[in-house]
Amino acid sequence: MEKQKNAVGRRKEAVTRVWLSRGTGKITVNDKDYKEYFSLVYLQNQVELPLKATQSMDKFDVKINAAGGGMKGQAEAAKLGIGRALLEISAEYRPALKAVGVLKRDPRSVERKKFGHKKARRSYQFSKR
Repeated sequence: MEKQKNAVGRRKEAVTRVWLSRGTGKITVNDKDYKEYFSLVYLQNQVELPLKATQSMDKFDVKINAAGGGMKGQAEAAKLGIGRALLEISAEYRPALKAVGVLKRDPRSVERKKFGHKKARRSYQFSKR
């Protein structure tokens, strides 16, 4: 691996840019430690998942820029970005990453609001009178 590898992850409205370089396993999100940025444990597990699946938690330093969406969307976008960056490093990681479902881009997003409705599907209450 030369200098560093980068990849993009997306989920809902969240977009993350991920840089992977050889190191000691330090993960930073927007210049903060990922455990400080993602305070909930299950979100921290989402970010760690691709590294744990490939047994490379202590081999790479990960720098993530996250923007848009909410905490959960950013964590899942980071998961996809790390998975894609690991694939650029070595194609041998593909079966392990595919087995845990890291390489799938989740296409679900918020449905747009329709005119004549309160929300996307919720309509105004109809009265006969």
